[in-house]
Amino acid sequence: MPRAPLVGLPSDSKPIGHHRYQAVGEKYVRAVVEAAGAIPVMIPSMSPPLPLRELLERLDGLFLTGSYSNIEPHHYSGPASYPGNLHDPARDATSLPLVSLAIEMHLPVLAVCRGMQEVNVALGGTLHQKVHDVSGLNDHREDESADLDVQYGPGHPVALSGSLARIAGADTALVNSLHGQGVDQLGRGLVVEAIAPDGLIEAVRLDSDQSFLLAVQWHPEWKVTENPFYLGIFQEFAAACRARAALRD
Repeated sequence: MPRAPLVGLPSDSKPIGHHRYQAVGEKYVRAVVEAAGAIPVMIPSMSPPLPLRELLERLDGLFLTGSYSNIEPHHYSGPASYPGNLHDPARDATSLPLVSLAIEMHLPVLAVCRGMQEVNVALGGTLHQKVHDVSGLNDHREDESADLDVQYGPGHPVALSGSLARIAGADTALVNSLHGQGVDQLGRGLVVEAIAPDGLIEAVRLDSDQSFLLAVQWHPEWKVTENPFYLGIFQEFAAACRARAALRD
């Protein structure tokens, strides 16, 4: 039997109590196991970062997760960060170089929420720091007073194209929406695959026949086995990871 692919997940460096911890949300780990049939491997976000090329040589895929933190705006020449904006410099120092390395090494990449923003910034794109303050754009944040099932329930439709339309079997889909930041200027080599009703870019892929990279702004990891569209996204990623594993073996 073919072995299960190894998928790396960059962690968050965050304070818990009096100490800093390396943390990865369990919902992301479970999605890798249950929806992609892969073995999750945590990539510690250190400053300075670990030897990332050597690490990626041992993996079959890279999953860039969401997070409560936002990318520091100096990485995309953005305006000064607003008061109270949560940052994770160690994750920035790890995840942003990982994107370019993974593309160079033809390592499959799936990215969600902050992960999509990391992809865009790593490839020279920019971000809106507060989507809800941009004229013409809607408020894409969740209602934090609601239950999780409501927060992660359908938020708005997206217009689909390319691989996402094929996975969904339709040109529209309902997705959850839990983000304050979003793509402004698109990064190099990225093709739009989903757009929200207000025109905000909600998903992109890498324009390449050699490298799999799919990034979505929503959270398909949430109850992924109960949502055929979300499950299809992870299965597409899993197929690319298995192909990579077969080549490495």
